[in-house]
Amino acid sequence: MTTPYSHRPGTDDHAGPPPGCPAHGLVADAFGGDHLAPSGLRRLYGPEAENDPMGLYEKLRAEHGSVAPVLLHGDVPAWLVLGHSENLHMTRTPSQFSRDSRRWSAVNDGSVPPDHPLAPIFTWQPICVFADGADHERLRGAVTDSIGRIDHRGVRRFINRYSNRLVNDFCQDGKADLVSRFAEHLPMMVMIQILGMPEEYSERLVQAARDMIKGTETAVESNEYVMGALNRLVARRRAAPREDFASWLVEHPAGLTDAEVAQHLRLVLIAAYETTANLIANVLRMVLTDPRFRAQLSGGHMTLPEAVEQTLWDEPPFTTIFGRWAVGDTELGGQRIKAGDALVVGIAAANVDPVVRPDVNASMQGNRAHLAFSGGPHECPGQDIGRAIADTGIDALLLRLPDIQLAVPEEDLRWSASLMSRHLQELPVTFAARPPQDVAGPPSATPRHAPRTEWQVESPRPVPAQAAPGPAVVPPPVPTAPAGAQPAASPAGQIPQQRRPAAPARAWQAVARWWRGY
Repeated sequence: MTTPYSHRPGTDDHAGPPPGCPAHGLVADAFGGDHLAPSGLRRLYGPEAENDPMGLYEKLRAEHGSVAPVLLHGDVPAWLVLGHSENLHMTRTPSQFSRDSRRWSAVNDGSVPPDHPLAPIFTWQPICVFADGADHERLRGAVTDSIGRIDHRGVRRFINRYSNRLVNDFCQDGKADLVSRFAEHLPMMVMIQILGMPEEYSERLVQAARDMIKGTETAVESNEYVMGALNRLVARRRAAPREDFASWLVEHPAGLTDAEVAQHLRLVLIAAYETTANLIANVLRMVLTDPRFRAQLSGGHMTLPEAVEQTLWDEPPFTTIFGRWAVGDTELGGQRIKAGDALVVGIAAANVDPVVRPDVNASMQGNRAHLAFSGGPHECPGQDIGRAIADTGIDALLLRLPDIQLAVPEEDLRWSASLMSRHLQELPVTFAARPPQDVAGPPSATPRHAPRTEWQVESPRPVPAQAAPGPAVVPPPVPTAPAGAQPAASPAGQIPQQRRPAAPARAWQAVARWWRGY
């Protein structure tokens, strides 16, 4: 078996640390700290990786540089790419680093069994994420072309509607967990609408999608549940196409089979769901815990799309992406990579690479050079849809609940992590209780349909200056115009009749409503 650590520079024939090395024999435990596997390598699973993945990445960077040898589940060796430029090179050079997992030497020699915990992620399938060259162009082209047909304004209308519906479920309680009651549901509600399967939406579908990405013992069962729903959708669209993503894939000139359509629908659904749910939760956490972040947002110095981009730098939805496989012997980041070696795209580590970001506290407004959506020919094709769901949904939530506050100290927030992602388990908040709103209307802090009596806009009348003591002066009566006469100009001190906004202002208001989808 080819092992990454057996060909580190200067250790051509050694599979572990030299005799007497203090790292030899240490293992990871539940107490954190500087603990290594018996081989002397760090694990990308277990307590240290789950409790402090960013701390682990920095240890690896200090020890090995921009490319580090690591261990996956079951102590299977791989390379974690930490450098920004090295990740870009790897993702942009499929001739050297393939997405075809059948190249993995550990699979071919039986070191990685079929029931490995990461099998749902790396097991080869005839879909675009495991393809290169002409096969990738054909399959990816069908996905990209279909995504290009999505009506973004219509999507924003659905996002606002579903955001209002979700907020209506808890707005009268004065408290909520924004992960389980908002972030985990909004992306799924929008994505199944885009795909063309709103009738399939359920709590079971939401939990199955999240379970699949975790690689749990029930991931296979969850996958079967999701695929059952998608196979039913493909059969319906073959018989009766509509204006939705599933129909566009079915009808695409690339000629995808039913199995290929269903597999790519699953790919789009799960990838978009997991990344966007994490992104929404992460942006909301930043708003609720960082006073400067919230002040910039509320003061107009930062827009919500800019807040989303900053979060994509600081807390990307996917921390890593597994995997790439070396086509032949090569070198990357000073490390000798052998043909068949597995590599992991280190998204979160690359985003804080000191070479491109020497000050991690600096604002990254206007900079989209992060790797949150990977890069190269396999870069996420639906990233703009994810951005739209996040910024429109969060905007709607904050408009409905402008006084929202975190209900617990920030240090009490709990996370769960896997190889590829890290997400909040809960985000409890409090706010003033409010009545529900019409889901079809624009989000607002007050319900538009609330009953009210006749009203008119008035301004306070000017207070006359204090006159010197003396006899009172009675102002002359204001003459009354005869019936049918044109009204005269308002005398000084009187309030003229209220007017509608000027035409340019009304035009901009209409444009804003059109863009937000209502």
